Amino acid sequence: MQHITVFGGSGFIGRHLVEHLTRTGVSVRIAARHPLTTAEPPRLAQIQYVAVDILNDAAVQAAIQGADTVINLVGILSQAGRQTFTALHEGGAHRVAASARRLGVRQLVHVSALGASRTAPARADRSKAAGEEAVRAVFPEATIIRPSLVYGPDDHFFNGFAALARRLPALPLIGGGQTRFQPVYVEDVVAGVGAILANPASRGTTYEFGGPRVYTFEELLEFVCATIGVRPLLVPLPFWPAEMLGGLLQVFPDAPLTRDQVRLLRTDKVVSGSEPMLRDLGVEPRALEPIVPEYLTTYRRQG
Repeated sequence: MQHITVFGGSGFIGRHLVEHLTRTGVSVRIAARHPLTTAEPPRLAQIQYVAVDILNDAAVQAAIQGADTVINLVGILSQAGRQTFTALHEGGAHRVAASARRLGVRQLVHVSALGASRTAPARADRSKAAGEEAVRAVFPEATIIRPSLVYGPDDHFFNGFAALARRLPALPLIGGGQTRFQPVYVEDVVAGVGAILANPASRGTTYEFGGPRVYTFEELLEFVCATIGVRPLLVPLPFWPAEMLGGLLQVFPDAPLTRDQVRLLRTDKVVSGSEPMLRDLGVEPRALEPIVPEYLTTYRRQG
């Protein structure tokens, strides 16, 4: 039986990926900071949960010990305490890759993000680019995946904006709502990961995962509002006052907006066309229009 360690396996993409992997008959070890409180109890014998701080060398090595394959999904959108962009996206990525190399792991898959660049406006994007470089430095044959906005039944984007649209009379269109996204269905992402694991030729390759269509931020908000039957005012908000607002809000616990999250919207999240994509792995990405309304029904206004 193949043994796979998934760092961040209790998160949004991780939960779907683990379910996909276990259906193929592999043994999965979910490595997360709080696996017993953030993940469902094990339903299958081949799933194991271990508590791991990705900032700790010994804990990371213990989580990888005995694994044939390692997948790193760890990523954050805001910082808190020791959980910083640099510590997790760069230091954590390097620690996982170096430990995987040291322990003889055959295959490493590192999940980054579209928009990752050393010159990006957002620290999150810059740190993810640094993480990619750190992984390649110690594990050159690692496979890197850069997805766009990932959606699915328990996503943060569509569910989050649907909840806000139900409660608020207006929603801000940061930067005028012109940031472009190429939303990709979570089940297509995990199918792509599965295809990568089954294809030795994918090693050392960088993939860009996007859906079949590009939307602006404004178009996605309009779609959410139309889907749940509400009509809040969509108010254009230039980047500079949005950054000021994010700077004020980020001092509060569980801040609804941070300065860096605003800066993330200064970079489009669309595939470049210069790297292989889902179709190159035999996965046809699905459109969001038939899928998202199915899980936004709880937000739909009646009458």
